[in-house]
Amino acid sequence: MNSESPSITPRATLVRMVMPTHVCPFGLKALHLLKSRGYQVEDRHLTTREEVDAYKWEQGVKTTPQVFINGERIGGHDDLRRFLGLRVAEPGATSYRPVAALFGMTAAMALVLSLAVYGTPLTVRAGEWFVALSMCVLALLKLQDVEKFSSMFLNYDLLAKRWVPYAYAYPWLEALAGVLMLGGVLNWLSVPVALFIGGIGAVSVFKAVYVDKRELKCACVGGSSNVPLGFVSLTENLGMVAMAVWMMVSM
Repeated sequence: MNSESPSITPRATLVRMVMPTHVCPFGLKALHLLKSRGYQVEDRHLTTREEVDAYKWEQGVKTTPQVFINGERIGGHDDLRRFLGLRVAEPGATSYRPVAALFGMTAAMALVLSLAVYGTPLTVRAGEWFVALSMCVLALLKLQDVEKFSSMFLNYDLLAKRWVPYAYAYPWLEALAGVLMLGGVLNWLSVPVALFIGGIGAVSVFKAVYVDKRELKCACVGGSSNVPLGFVSLTENLGMVAMAVWMMVSM
């Protein structure tokens, strides 16, 4: 006779917004989390704005969804993640994830291009493509919101502080140099542009971070990032300079 007690399925109640014109995405995430952890979920829907407002007033909460486990209120989606021992990104927290994703993708693109063209991923051209593709993608991110980028850029770039239009021109210049270097055309134009913006950028970052010891956000991946100014931006600018010098030597 088996003396072990049968396993008990954990139960949870989820109250979330499900309207004809809007389904709360955080409610869907919370539902997925609970089911993936083996909870039997009582899924309660709030189907009108009046129901949502009344529920929040009755419960004394500011947002939905709301999760209850064993009758105890856990809170919203982020609270549920914490309860389950999962990571929750704090607003404004430093993160290198955008940079890692960007360079990982451009490296993969460069390697597969080299494999397709030369039959091997490890070629000098793959290195050139990696730098050029990175410049193009970085420029694209900046161009999504030039106003935000320029505001962040003006915090540390030495030339932009003296001549504000340069902050608006920078992503276009980076894009121009990146595209031309990607195709290996018009080197007489791409090389000096990359040397110019990369050189000024490297000096500006070095002064702001390592001389003035300022703690700033980096504008390298656009104006909404939480990447700290320092090694990443310095590498971006030195990479442009190195690419330009390499192309001059190659010519």
